Amino acid sequence: QVHLAESGGGSVQPGGSLRLSCEASGYTQNIYCMGWVRQVPGKEREGVAIIETDGHINYADTVKGRFTISKGATKDILYLQMNNLTPEDTAIYYCAAKPYCYRERIESLPRIFGYWGQGTQVTVSS
Repeated sequence: QVHLAESGGGSVQPGGSLRLSCEASGYTQNIYCMGWVRQVPGKEREGVAIIETDGHINYADTVKGRFTISKGATKDILYLQMNNLTPEDTAIYYCAAKPYCYRERIESLPRIFGYWGQGTQVTVSS
């Protein structure tokens, strides 16, 4: 089993920044694809960003130029740096993982991952 633990959520004013972290533990030897998905209560989950098995990175159009996904010192740590936040970014952010992925469509992220964290709340409000 693979366990994913997010941290770093919180409340921030519009224009502010947050950095989310995700640490994978357990049987992670074959986990090489990780990403972030968010969900507003009452709405469907939305793909945010992904780092694929070969290192290719992709973002949702709504966050391009503002969010940066990256790996930590080990492949089991994932970050999401979020800058210039807007109220529309308010959501629960989930870290997700799977062994392999290649050129996945951002729209498909909520359906492709097999492992999920519990989520961390991000609230952007003045």
